[in-house]
Amino acid sequence: MNAELALAEPKITYQTGDEIVGIDPADDAAAGEFVHLVVHSEFSISDGLAKVKDLAARARALNMPALALTDHANLFGLIKFYSACRDAGVKPLLGADLDYLDEDGASCRCVALVADQQGYANLLRLVSSAYTTERQESGTGTQRHAHVARGDILAAAEGLIVLLGAKSDVGQEVGKSKAASYRLRDWAAAFGDRAYLEVVRTGRQGEDQFVLDAAELAVAEGVPLVASNDVRFLTAEDFDAHETRVCIQESRVLEDPRREHRYTPQQYLRTAGEMRALFADLPEALDNAVEIARRCNCEVALGTYHLPDYPVPAGTTLPAALRQEAEAGLRTHLATDAALDVEAYGKRLDYELGIITDMGFAGYFLIVQEFVVWARKNGVPVGCRGSGTASLVAYCLGITDLDPIRYGLIFERLLNPERVSMPDLDIDFCMEGRERVIAHVQERYGHDAVSQIVTFGTMAARLVVRDVARALNKPLGLAERMSKMIPFEVGMTLEKALEQESDLREFVARETDAGEIMDMAFKLEGVVRNTGKHAGGVVIAPTTLTDYVPLYADQSGGGLVAQYDLNDVEEAGLVKFDFLGLKTLTIIDWAQQAINAERASRGEKAI
Repeated sequence: MNAELALAEPKITYQTGDEIVGIDPADDAAAGEFVHLVVHSEFSISDGLAKVKDLAARARALNMPALALTDHANLFGLIKFYSACRDAGVKPLLGADLDYLDEDGASCRCVALVADQQGYANLLRLVSSAYTTERQESGTGTQRHAHVARGDILAAAEGLIVLLGAKSDVGQEVGKSKAASYRLRDWAAAFGDRAYLEVVRTGRQGEDQFVLDAAELAVAEGVPLVASNDVRFLTAEDFDAHETRVCIQESRVLEDPRREHRYTPQQYLRTAGEMRALFADLPEALDNAVEIARRCNCEVALGTYHLPDYPVPAGTTLPAALRQEAEAGLRTHLATDAALDVEAYGKRLDYELGIITDMGFAGYFLIVQEFVVWARKNGVPVGCRGSGTASLVAYCLGITDLDPIRYGLIFERLLNPERVSMPDLDIDFCMEGRERVIAHVQERYGHDAVSQIVTFGTMAARLVVRDVARALNKPLGLAERMSKMIPFEVGMTLEKALEQESDLREFVARETDAGEIMDMAFKLEGVVRNTGKHAGGVVIAPTTLTDYVPLYADQSGGGLVAQYDLNDVEEAGLVKFDFLGLKTLTIIDWAQQAINAERASRGEKAI
């Protein structure tokens, strides 16, 4: 078998941090390395525990040159993981655990890893297609995962590496029928030498036999084996916390004898030495993990902004169009108030326009002006607050109604030439009219170019106590009593609560069940629990959204959202616009309508 599965030796280098490092396969030290290619983080929601920064730090501490993130059916943590690994000097390998349907409609799973830029683009579209296309869903408890079609994965093979494990359509037939060979040939035809059979040894039933059968199939079909540890948590000591987290997500009790046990204490980030000992009989499968890490070379461009195209007349630039609009607005303001200092306003406008143009944000202001003006013309109450009120340009464009010079407001609150960052014009709309404005923006820029943004709910101090108590089958009254002792404050943590509340400290020390709840709650506090939709954030892409970010169907059924959160979506290059719906604006609008109706009945002029 060694000859058929021998590790290829291309001269490939890979990047760790800011340093390019090359691994010589003939080097003894390199031969002892290992790279984890199948890793779930807290962003898998249902079956992962580790935070991405902790994963990167742990890989660094174990002297691992690279690490993959392959969360289940999503790329929520990709940007955070990429940045954390780069900061830690570990090469980030990007990927996802994909659920898919085979030709017979059976549920299967494989791992897709990004080899290059084309692979990254294909993975964004593949993961998005699970939510943008009507497909059968699978899952347990409250967390469900949409499927990708097998044919879609095969069609998007360019730039991707696929790992086919026991849950793949190939793996489900390994050792049982000739169908395994036929199906594997389909994958090999699409992926070429980027298709691998994945084997694990984590103590689960049937794994040893699967390894033997997979090795036989690998030799017969000339497809290499690769070893993974199907990682779900950092250390073996985290297993109980991981199982508790799974029970919380599935609304189950840890001690329930009927509960399915899908994980083992061995699914932690093992050291290279542990993996070498575990697969001492299959060193090629370990070497191939390192080889795959060499083959994955994708750079994600961060911090470069891509604004949607704003139409301007032929022969006119965006800065020129912005200046024209702003100067026209200033002339209107100056004409209505003869007491204004024309020279001071002109200098301030030139100053702001210069900074906006130099920073490349002329299009941003024109885009915001367009949908704010549209809202006003179409009877949607709208306002601007925050740092945007400090801009004379925004005032002249009609984005704000506040004269910043009259009130001594400083433009640098919005844009500072010494600190390049996106302008943040906080636009508020009447709650009843907000969706109309978003629909207008979708019509203008394209439905496939506009979406809202995901948010992540975490196990905060009070919530995690209740969740843990349910999973551990502790009295709910006890959990309620504990949670009420935790101060209701923004940013409150269990540690702060214990420091501040002597009653809580004494109760936890006195009551055994309370102590057990608190111990486990500490391990799970802050872990991602669920997804949601950002209250105000909307992204508008220059082209199709999936050219920049993956999409997700939020569980509330409220439509598609970008899988990257507020900060990551901007890191990925898209510009976020604020469309916050305010109930106060709605109430004011109702009041104004009622007043005007009364005035009209008396023949008086509306206000």
